[in-house]
Amino acid sequence: MKQHELVPSPGSRHRRKRVGRGDGSGHGSYSGKGMKGQKSRSSPDIRPGFEGGQLPLIKRMPHTRGFNNIFRTEYTVVNVEVLERFPANAQVTPAELYRAGIIRHLHQPIKVLGSGPLTKPLIVAAHSFSQSAREKIQAAGGEVQELNRR
Repeated sequence: MKQHELVPSPGSRHRRKRVGRGDGSGHGSYSGKGMKGQKSRSSPDIRPGFEGGQLPLIKRMPHTRGFNNIFRTEYTVVNVEVLERFPANAQVTPAELYRAGIIRHLHQPIKVLGSGPLTKPLIVAAHSFSQSAREKIQAAGGEVQELNRR
């Protein structure tokens, strides 16, 4: 194949619609805009959500109340049952959790929650623990180390 033999796929190229070029073209007279009305004029400036002067849906809906606390600490949550995959007496740190693929990144502080059983003694280091998680880790013979929050 040579450069002068290259052709676009059939149907991939379309001719530009030339409106307002006579009635014989099929797009003459009103140029596909119909007769009269706001949208037939030269610059129909109708913003999204405009309902012709009727109270728009966005204004008819009830407002959401409350606020977003910009100082809220977002934690990466790890349940106790997930720690079961580590060997007994292992040191479980945020870096180890990341390496094991349990957490996606190390940007957020980690909170250990007490969902599920724990049978092995582990030394778990995290930024925060729920009361039930703390009890389960200690009941299994493990140790809880609380890291400084960032």
